[in-house]
Amino acid sequence: MAPRVRCHYNDCEFLDERYCSAAAIEINPDNGCLTYRPTEDISTVAGWDDDESLDDWEEITDEDDDDLWVSLDDEEDEDLDEDY
Repeated sequence: MAPRVRCHYNDCEFLDERYCSAAAIEINPDNGCLTYRPTEDISTVAGWDDDESLDDWEEITDEDDDDLWVSLDDEEDEDLDEDY
């Protein structure tokens, strides 16, 4: 049985269930795997939809944004009130 090399690249075209399926593998101690070839299919690399996350951010309006932040002046006033 031929030795199997476990691959740490998630987007290599030779990747087959976490193992390299290339016929020959060249590894350089300084540069790593020289057999590595990135896949052309971007959908396997991305793993999530950018449009969905952008829609979530776009739902926050300027009015909503004001509610998310507390003014430093308000916090200082509260601290002063607690001291007296």
